[in-house]
Amino acid sequence: MNSHAPPPGEGRRGFFKQTAAIFLGAVTALVPLAAGLLTMLDPLRRKAGPAGFVHVTSLSALPEDGSPRRFSVIADRSDAWNKIPQVPIGAVYLRRQGVLVHALNVTCPHAGCAVEYRPASGSYLCPCHNSKFKIEGGLADPRSPSSRGMDTLEVELRNHTEVWVKFQNFEAGKAKKVAIA
Repeated sequence: MNSHAPPPGEGRRGFFKQTAAIFLGAVTALVPLAAGLLTMLDPLRRKAGPAGFVHVTSLSALPEDGSPRRFSVIADRSDAWNKIPQVPIGAVYLRRQGVLVHALNVTCPHAGCAVEYRPASGSYLCPCHNSKFKIEGGLADPRSPSSRGMDTLEVELRNHTEVWVKFQNFEAGKAKKVAIA
């Protein structure tokens, strides 16, 4: 009679070999899987946009008569996987009154269109729905489609010559100013 029974002890050795092979295979597969997951979830750890104040211009570039000037805001822009250095992220109107500088976001709070300054009337106008704003940014007409005035931004003067603005955008179409993260 010819029996195909494994030699004594071979069943246990085979079990340990298979267990070791499965364990090493799992560890080998987990390393690239963990690296892939970390890469995929990396954007969740990053912050987007400028974190604070952005240098916009010098104080000498602003007219002393209080008329506003439009300036592009240039900063690093980040999204999920990309960091793009020094690109326009928005624009502001800056107005100088003595040593004080006031900043307004150029985006209309009604529908998000770009607001234009009209020197002849000394006011701002949104060309999309004719919202009118006073030179300091408040509503010029109570019948205006915009439910709030232009969005003011924080300004810092550094070294008595540099104008820095804490740039941010706000939700359009709302009566209250709500920052977009």
